[in-house]
Amino acid sequence: MKFYKNSTFKKIIVLLFLLTLFTFVSALSYVRAVSQDIADSVFRLHVIANSDSKQDQDLKLKVRDELLKYMNNLAKNCSSKEEVIQLAKENKDKFKQIAEQTITENGFSYSVSVEIGDSNFPTKTYGDISLPAGTYDALKVKIGEAKGQNWWCVMFPPLCFVDVSSGIVPDESKEELKENLNDEEYAVISEADDNKINFKFKLIEFFQNLRLGQNN
Repeated sequence: MKFYKNSTFKKIIVLLFLLTLFTFVSALSYVRAVSQDIADSVFRLHVIANSDSKQDQDLKLKVRDELLKYMNNLAKNCSSKEEVIQLAKENKDKFKQIAEQTITENGFSYSVSVEIGDSNFPTKTYGDISLPAGTYDALKVKIGEAKGQNWWCVMFPPLCFVDVSSGIVPDESKEELKENLNDEEYAVISEADDNKINFKFKLIEFFQNLRLGQNN
């Protein structure tokens, strides 16, 4: 009888382990698929200040404003992320020139570097749209030593073109996102009063932050 009980207990432990493993693998597969689809649908802007001093942070925002103003006009007729990235690559030197000119006009002499490629981003909310942490295609602008706080934005769909201070995401931008995501993926990133959806966002956020932490 004791042997039977021990054998049954071991089977229960194995089954629980297998169930936990299956749940973990399923959750990880879901997170990877959804995260990849979201990342594939957006192109972001990443501006890094020289330092955290008030002057450098204010300068960062001025550079941001000028870059967005230029990009807004440049990409106003674009209908896909690929188009925007191609335009950004073709005008990479212009972005650098605009940043350098803005820095000089404000009395500084910091160097500027501009990169287009993968960047790691934390969870960020734009109005009623929240993008989970992850690796995204981005235009990264580094000012001076680039040791200050970052500023993030979405260049396509243009979540930050209309008014960077209002927190209002234009309806056209939401439609662009909807066209590139399935219903559940869009629900995950849009503000929804749904516990199930909120749990899924937290799940994605947890796994992505874990992954990013391992890469740093």
